[in-house]
Amino acid sequence: MRKIGVVGVGTMGQGIAEMLSKSGLDVLLVERTEERLDHALQMIELMLDKQMEKWAITAAEKKMIMSRIRRAEHLQDLAGCDMVIESITEDLEMKKELFRELDRICPPNVILASNTSTLSLTELANETKTPDRVIGMHFLHPVADIDLVEIVRGLQTSDETYERTKTFVQETIAKKAVLVYESPGFVSTRLICTLINEALHTLEEGVATAEDIDAAMRIGYDFKYGPLEMADRFGLDAVLAALERMFREFGELKYRPSYLLKKMVRAGQLGVKTGQGFFRYDKDGDRL
Repeated sequence: MRKIGVVGVGTMGQGIAEMLSKSGLDVLLVERTEERLDHALQMIELMLDKQMEKWAITAAEKKMIMSRIRRAEHLQDLAGCDMVIESITEDLEMKKELFRELDRICPPNVILASNTSTLSLTELANETKTPDRVIGMHFLHPVADIDLVEIVRGLQTSDETYERTKTFVQETIAKKAVLVYESPGFVSTRLICTLINEALHTLEEGVATAEDIDAAMRIGYDFKYGPLEMADRFGLDAVLAALERMFREFGELKYRPSYLLKKMVRAGQLGVKTGQGFFRYDKDGDRL
């Protein structure tokens, strides 16, 4: 696989595109509007500039990475890709419509992958005439720094699709592949959202401050970020959507979202992307 399409270039899509290009792959980006696509390319360039400031990459490497990332005007432009990775918003109906379109546009040998963290791969695949080529590739944020991909098999995902995807993950982009059989939240989302939800209950009950809750987990258990800052970086709206879906699917109280989380989402305090969540952030996503 040498040419990969990425549909949906929000925070996750930007990270996926950057990581693919760094692996020497040609990347085609698709977004709903020109403005969103322009913003995504600016954000990818900003991420690379920050790496240059830290001497992680050179100016020549940045130029090479950006040269491999190109915009696609229409979904039809993805017909020549070897794989298409969908990373649009976690809306089941929107994803179904997209997979119907991709199935019509892309030849049968093209793998159709979803970066969904909670939705059913089997349900998405059922919208296509070739459900055997649909698979989940759940990347974790920040994509460039976390060397793990959950490969999620739907009910009809073929062995060939799984093996090709596993080879791609482990050899082409050099990440650890974890096989997951479809279940709401898979492994990582299911576990981390439960931790975040419990941290929210702890905060609501006044057991400790947000700063101290995060410090306890960050220092005590060697987390890079505490659970509340994780929620800010994932997006509080995304955490709420994941918890609500798992609560509906499992019916267990441990997945029922904290009222504090709902209140913050209603207030538009979504974390890094709005500059305010449990903590405050600058336009580059750094803590203030």
